Amino acid sequence: MFDGNVVLTFDTIEEKLARQKEIDEWLPITSARNAKWWYSAFHNVTAMVGAGVLGLPYAMAELGWGPGVAILVLSWVITLYTLWQMVEMHGMVPGRRFDRYHELGQYAFGEKLGLYIVVPQQLIVEVGVCIVYMVTGGTSLKKFHDTVCSTCKSIKLTYFIMIFASAHFVLSHLPNFNAISGVSLAAAVMSLSYSTIAWAASVHKGVQPDVQYGYKAKSTSGTVFNFFSALGDVAFAYAGHNVVLEIQATIPSTPEKPSKGPMWRGVVVAYIIVALCYFPVALIGYWMFGNAVKDNILISLEKPAWLIAMANMFVVIHVIGSYQIYAMPVFDMMETLLVKKLHFKPSRTLRFITRNLYVALTMFIGITFPFFGGLLSFFGGFAFAPTTYFLPCIMWLAIYKPKRFSLSWWTNWICIIAGVFLMVLSPIGGLRQIIIQAKTYKFYS
Repeated sequence: MFDGNVVLTFDTIEEKLARQKEIDEWLPITSARNAKWWYSAFHNVTAMVGAGVLGLPYAMAELGWGPGVAILVLSWVITLYTLWQMVEMHGMVPGRRFDRYHELGQYAFGEKLGLYIVVPQQLIVEVGVCIVYMVTGGTSLKKFHDTVCSTCKSIKLTYFIMIFASAHFVLSHLPNFNAISGVSLAAAVMSLSYSTIAWAASVHKGVQPDVQYGYKAKSTSGTVFNFFSALGDVAFAYAGHNVVLEIQATIPSTPEKPSKGPMWRGVVVAYIIVALCYFPVALIGYWMFGNAVKDNILISLEKPAWLIAMANMFVVIHVIGSYQIYAMPVFDMMETLLVKKLHFKPSRTLRFITRNLYVALTMFIGITFPFFGGLLSFFGGFAFAPTTYFLPCIMWLAIYKPKRFSLSWWTNWICIIAGVFLMVLSPIGGLRQIIIQAKTYKFYS
């Protein structure tokens, strides 16, 4: 009698574990663990180098030479440091891997609190990026069309966003990160290509005859608000942290060869490429056009038409890859919820329905609110600053508890303070931009 019960409970535990394993092998993040270090390099480049790079010269114009360069370099250093922390923390508990940002959050802050702190922010970032990229993809397609065929009948942006979304209705059904590595590689190559086009074409154009480097706003308050919103644009430029643990989860890990080795290699390579994309574009773009530069540098470079058309097409391909990278953790969350909490059967139909719904939702929101620039710094401040600049530091302090006033303690606190400033200031500037742009905006025009 007694033995029967013991066997019974043992069986149910085994069954539970088996079912858990089966679900994990089906979920997008944990299903494939055979990635190489260079996968992490190009996934990180794709996640990090957003179309935000084309807005950097404009951000420079709003920040000015001194602050602009300082903030670009500081952001690069701080985000590299916090990324290193995330990579270290992924496998710090022997025999356990934190495959998702919120799992690490739960370990640092407790089961409930960790979820409440991390998930809303991560979702704002990932869904926010997907929506912004819908708009970017559509806008770049429209620019491509207008450049190639300037005499054609003008087509609404709405339709171009739909054309762009059509790619995602197909690509979203690739099951996991390794399946999208081809898309991601193409995207990483494209980001380097259009960044190079942007700065090389600027150099070719030369310094404009009536170039000015002063602040553009007439009033002091305008200058200050623009400064804040430019902070948000720069924060948005370094935002790969929301998917870094999820990318690392695809790399195999053993006690002898932990995943942090290959992952870190990939991250360093990615960061060098990021620097090669960002610094030339930001500095050369501002140097050539001064404060007359547009919020997308490709607009300032109207000619040669074929080159600008090509760059816009590259942006489209890159944004397709980026959208997929940011959507994957969201798919993972949705599927985890449906399968583990609501006990749906893991099936292709479930995947087909949820992912198509998500793509349709992001497309619809993108079509409804396409004021691109303001949205960036608004989202940038709210959710990017925490997840990129200071959440990793807070977790590090909570888990490792470094000695007070030691180097590690100071470094983390400085990052936290800088991050909180960013979080508070940049949405202010972004909101003002949205209000100014929304005054003249007609829905679905």
